[in-house]
Amino acid sequence: MILDPPSNPVVDQIRRFVTKEVLPVASKLELADEYPTELVEQMREMGLFGAFLPEEYGGAGLDFTTYALVIEELSRGWMSLTGVINSHLMMAYTVWMNGSEDQKKELLPKMSSGELRGGLALTEPDAGSDVQAITMSAVRDGDDYVVNGTKMFITNGLKGNIFALLTKTDPSADPPHKGTTLFLAEKGPGFTVGRKLKKLGYRGIDTCELIFEDYRVPVDRRIGEEGKGFKYVMSGLEVGRINVAARAVGIARAAFEDSIRYAQQRKTFGKQIGDHQAIQFKLADMATKIQASRHLVLDAARKKDAGKRCDLEAGMAKLFATESCQEIVLEAMRIHGGYGYISELPIERYYRDAPLLVVGEGTNEIQRLVIARQLLKEYAV
Repeated sequence: MILDPPSNPVVDQIRRFVTKEVLPVASKLELADEYPTELVEQMREMGLFGAFLPEEYGGAGLDFTTYALVIEELSRGWMSLTGVINSHLMMAYTVWMNGSEDQKKELLPKMSSGELRGGLALTEPDAGSDVQAITMSAVRDGDDYVVNGTKMFITNGLKGNIFALLTKTDPSADPPHKGTTLFLAEKGPGFTVGRKLKKLGYRGIDTCELIFEDYRVPVDRRIGEEGKGFKYVMSGLEVGRINVAARAVGIARAAFEDSIRYAQQRKTFGKQIGDHQAIQFKLADMATKIQASRHLVLDAARKKDAGKRCDLEAGMAKLFATESCQEIVLEAMRIHGGYGYISELPIERYYRDAPLLVVGEGTNEIQRLVIARQLLKEYAV
């Protein structure tokens, strides 16, 4: 099909998995807000928990281009599945890029196998896109740091057992990001899971509040240097933004494919609705936006594969793909009419899932700032 992503053995395997295993159960699990234990286990067996991690650490060694296409295919079936591995892999990537060799050898093989399930604990009740505004404190006490504070909207909060935890070690630092430090935080005394948050969409995956009360984390669980946590986190967010943009392509593609099939089955005024020019215009715009979105995603992924900084490209992909996805799923609902609004079809699920993407991994307003600032540097006179 013209809108299918580039094919390779890994992507083909995921497409078969989605068609055979995910699509038949996704709506039932999503509406029940039930964690997809069996599907996650199959993802673990396929090596997705170590997707782009090096083979020397037990990973699958995929390039980021293939990883983006894998995420697109999974999202075509059910976006929540991508969240299980995205937060996990963002944390693993941060350890891979910035951790000590001992940390890598200890943790990455277990993360690649899925024995350890990870997450990224950045957001707080009063600090989201403005990451450097966090207030969670980490105070040095001998060979430990003592951590106090709350994290919010943490993916894998319930099922995960280790998190990259961003803290404030120097509240007086100027600029504030120089006072942030990143730790490996495993569940234990002083670390509790608070509320499991109820959401409009993105169901089936645990999104939680994490509470730290005099939680002690050893010095050797610090990632990199004290005061450089923000820098380490930003490198991981490039991966997250490629992921979110690829999710948007997957959801948009699912909405389009459902719509074009429906347009050739549903009849009004004596002919298929696909024969009406108004519907044809919608389908043409949807397909064009999907193609453009994927090209932006793959451009960012290829630059990441080349070992180059890709915050501009990832920001562009995230901005355009997620905004386009919202527009496409609304058009899909219009094409389906009343049937698009009821839970018997997945259109309403796409419509509920899509808004997360415009705020996740940095709001699209933040993406516009990132893009504009990079352009001003590039075209400085």
